[in-house]
Amino acid sequence: MATVRKLRGRWQAQVRRRGMKPRCKSFDTKLEAEKWARDLEAQVDRFGAAPDTKILESTTLGQLLERYQREVSPLKRGSVQEIQRIDVLRRHDLAYRTMIGLSQQDIASFRDERLQSVAPSTAVRELAILSHVVEVAIRDWGLPLAKNVVKLVRRPVIRNERSRRLTGNEEQHLLDACDSGKIPFLKTLLILAIETGMRRGEILGMHWSHVSHNRRVINLTMTKNGSGRDVPLSQRAFEALTEWKSRADADQPLVFPLSAGSLEQVWRRLLIRGQIKGLRFHDLRHEGVSRLFERGLNVIEVSTISGHSELRMLKRYTHLNADDLVGRLG
Repeated sequence: MATVRKLRGRWQAQVRRRGMKPRCKSFDTKLEAEKWARDLEAQVDRFGAAPDTKILESTTLGQLLERYQREVSPLKRGSVQEIQRIDVLRRHDLAYRTMIGLSQQDIASFRDERLQSVAPSTAVRELAILSHVVEVAIRDWGLPLAKNVVKLVRRPVIRNERSRRLTGNEEQHLLDACDSGKIPFLKTLLILAIETGMRRGEILGMHWSHVSHNRRVINLTMTKNGSGRDVPLSQRAFEALTEWKSRADADQPLVFPLSAGSLEQVWRRLLIRGQIKGLRFHDLRHEGVSRLFERGLNVIEVSTISGHSELRMLKRYTHLNADDLVGRLG
């Protein structure tokens, strides 16, 4: 049983269990003393004995983040982005908290603070990293924590559904604006995005060896979902790729030798030249998938092309043009 009492101006918590030496610790507040006692009792119930909490008192969250960044992150496909996010987390005040003092309220405060400056999706990703760091520390590094406090905190709601599609002459304006730019393959890249609905990373990661000209198919060996897939090419996309290949550097294995960061800059300049507002590059995927439905393909056929592992996710991309559907209704 745990006993909490005030002694010489401080609050002392004592935990007694049969078969173990009594443990006690003093705190400035009663709340901290009660929390320590509850956590210790939970650890006794979990491990069968009171673990040595000295390591929790000397280990900070920042130290766990640094080890995770060094040992775990490099093994992931999205290692670059995750390492960058961990750099941000290591600079936050939360990183200086010891694991014995890290509480559910600390994580909730961190979440609320981050939501003041970043999008909910960013906060969710950061919380996911923190949760996995703590989970790895418990399961693989033997940190004697009774529970993962990050898991107890409510995640922000992400509301990033977009219905933005190309309207009027926007597509032609985009393609015309490519001609006045310095990227020789930009028009081909946009046509491929619109015709296939491929993700930005999939397009930029394409090698010429992935393109089967005989089959008119692109073989993606690795995608966001962790598996490969074949993407059939429309006649328009195939002709654009063939034309670009005739001009491309034969020694360059990448179809589009451009980084994601550079594409972001090129895209912003393109929108200015084309006088288009409120359009993101990812909206071209939305456009492409919607057009596949408008051509009469069913959900299974579209998911095979787009790579959506969950069919319900396709609902976000199927903002179909009512005018194009009138004829099909009879």
